[in-house]
Amino acid sequence: MIGNLDMFGFQALWSPYLLTFTILSILFYFYITGKGRHRFKDSEAISNKQRAFFLSSMILFYLVKGSPVDLLSHLMLSAHMTQMAVLYLVIPPILLMGLPAWILRKVIHFPVIKPVFRFISKPLIALLFFNVLFSLYHIPVVFDTVKVDMLYHTTYMVVMFIGAFIMWWPLVNPLPEEQRLSGIKKIGYIMADGILLTPACALIIFADQPLYATYSELTAWLAALELCVPAGTLSGLDLGGPERFNALPLVEDQQLGGVIMKVIQEIMYGSILAYVFFSWARKEREKEEIDLNKAMHPKTAE
Repeated sequence: MIGNLDMFGFQALWSPYLLTFTILSILFYFYITGKGRHRFKDSEAISNKQRAFFLSSMILFYLVKGSPVDLLSHLMLSAHMTQMAVLYLVIPPILLMGLPAWILRKVIHFPVIKPVFRFISKPLIALLFFNVLFSLYHIPVVFDTVKVDMLYHTTYMVVMFIGAFIMWWPLVNPLPEEQRLSGIKKIGYIMADGILLTPACALIIFADQPLYATYSELTAWLAALELCVPAGTLSGLDLGGPERFNALPLVEDQQLGGVIMKVIQEIMYGSILAYVFFSWARKEREKEEIDLNKAMHPKTAE
């Protein structure tokens, strides 16, 4: 039976600091893309679709990192895997589609950032960078070390989010000069990405015993909870053990987590695959129409 989450307090459940950060980020975005746009050289108006994408990405970000979902991710591995799937596979492409090209161009052309970005955003490097980080994270000794230390945890999550952002860049970035993959190569890129993510999911799905001490052993579990629950609140609670907050046996919860990650990955990659394929087909059709028009009306084309 899942225990009462209210005992952990408002701060652990709703992360008011993260809520403040999310609201300020949204307000800042609407300011610099609206009334404050004239302060930036070469700025352009954005569409309502871009605004919707950005707003959706920020709402999703708060839901998985600031709402009770974040607390649940410290109690149940299935919730943690759901959080990771949304954080790294869903939010980055939506965020990229919501950011104006002129903002992205200014950021990636910043002198300190440009040479590093040009290297790590190469398709093969981008593909390996995220998937190696993701696979290493799910090795039990790495996972249990990162999950109980605030500095390690924060650093690894930030670097992995940057890695996810870079991984999605070759597929959905809006800058014409940064389009390094053709339509058919993008399809191959997505398929390779899915293959590289599979081993970590398979490790979790097919394990016949709990892999991670931070979800099965009391001492490690409590140490991991300290990253989410204020120390004063946690010290006054009689929590029992991890099983109190999980309706499933630990192994089944672990397997469910791997399945959820894989399902969300397949849905997201399938959606992007369809988007890339139809975009590519449309461009090829437009190119054929232009070539046909030139052939039929050579003088007009000249």
